[in-house]
Order: sequence, then structure tokens, then C-alpha cells
Amino acid sequence: MEFIPTSGQRTQIEMSCSDCAAGQEYKGSPQGKTQNLGGVSCYVGTPTGKYDHKKALILLTDMFGLTLSNNLLLVDDFAKKGYLTVAPDYLNGDAAPPYAMNNRNFNVKAWVQNHMPDVTRPPVDKVVKALQGQGVTSFAVSGYCFGGRYAIDLAIDQVVDVVVVSHPSQVVIPDAFETIAQKAKAPLLLEMGDQDTEVSVEKQEGIDAILGDGKYAPGYKRECWPGCSHGFAVRADVLIPQQLEGKEGSFNSSVAWLEKYF
Repeated sequence: MEFIPTSGQRTQIEMSCSDCAAGQEYKGSPQGKTQNLGGVSCYVGTPTGKYDHKKALILLTDMFGLTLSNNLLLVDDFAKKGYLTVAPDYLNGDAAPPYAMNNRNFNVKAWVQNHMPDVTRPPVDKVVKALQGQGVTSFAVSGYCFGGRYAIDLAIDQVVDVVVVSHPSQVVIPDAFETIAQKAKAPLLLEMGDQDTEVSVEKQEGIDAILGDGKYAPGYKRECWPGCSHGFAVRADVLIPQQLEGKEGSFNSSVAWLEKYF
């Protein structure tokens, strides 16, 4: 798809929580539909052609949730690749507001404190249960930024069969990945940038030491895109070639991972 920034402005800022609210919003016309699953509002992308009705991809958004067109367009893109894709409003209607993007005065840490797992994980579980009631038997998950830590949790809890995590936040390293090594069974793809201040290259290499070189039997791969900071897979400045390459490349790699394991 073509990414059209709503503004040509390129902003460099320092966030209280890395670059969790930095980036660009894209224009576009989302093609999916809003559905209620298990009492949770979801944005659902349904393939137009034949697809496996027993499989569903759960897309866990960044902190901007279903209010950000970028996230809806991502759902649409996965649906176009043949996957029933469901993005639950696990933020309970309280996503970060649009004015938070690139706003150094927005208190990211305070927002995070109001969206801890005790209130944000239950909606995800309700959606999974509702989909199971509709005949879905196998799940994959793709989590971005704030949603990345929940993708990791779903892998650890063996809820999903395949997991893709792009530039996660709120993840304790190395603990989370040591737990994956001990408990998870889902092949894991990590999409990272070399400018990520939330999970530095050094930390990424530490994850490799835990899961790489065949240590994690289900399958593990990490990609690190040059010139890309935290959030690039969702909110990259596509007027910058390296960021565009990272965004498009990480999506293509995610699809390839799903095609291989899901």
C-alpha cells in the first residue's frame, strides 16, 4: 500500500517513555469493519478471497489504538494477505488521544499507569474466547509497541501458535525472553530498529543470546532495520527512505513468518 503522511513535518523529540508517542499519521480509507466480539469492540479485516476460517491473527496496537488510521490500515494489509485479522480495543476506549503524537507535554508514563495488564489483558482474552466460539482453533499475534508486551504474554501463556513482536515497550529484559525460552512454544519474530531507545541494539543482542542459534526450538529470528527508531513499523516517517524500507520490510517479513509457521 502507499503511505501518505498527514503532514510533511519531521519532528525529533525526546519522550518520557522513549519514542512511544512519536511518529507520523497516515491518510487512508480503512476497509475493515467494527465488530463486537465477547463484549469488546474490534476492528476486523476479512480477506476478500478464500481463507482458513479456523485461523485468526490478533493485532495488538500501539498506545494510539483503534483511533489511529495507521493501525487500521495495518489490519487491512494483513487481511489482503489472506488472514482474518482482528484488532481488539484492549485499551478499553481510552487510547492515547491524537494530540499526544509528537507532543512532548503528553505524559506517557501516566497513561501507561492507567493501562496496566489487570485492565488491558482481559479484553484480549475475551476476544480469543469469542473467536473460539466461532470455530477459530489457531491464533497468531502481531504486537506493536505497547501491544508487543501482550504478544509476548500470549506466547508465554501458550495462547498463540505464532508470534510477531515489533519494537515492544514495557518489557523487562532479559526476564521476559528468558520466560519465553522456558514456557513458550510459538515461533517468534522480532522486528527492531537500530535507533530504538526502548530496546537498544545491545539489549537486542542480549535477546539473541537467549533465543538465537537454535536455543529456542520453535523458531526465532530478529531483524534490525537501519535508521529506524521505536515505533517504525506503525508510525515511520515514510518520506525518509530508511524508515520506509524498515516499515515495508518489517511487514513483508511478518507475512513471510506467518506463511512459514501459521
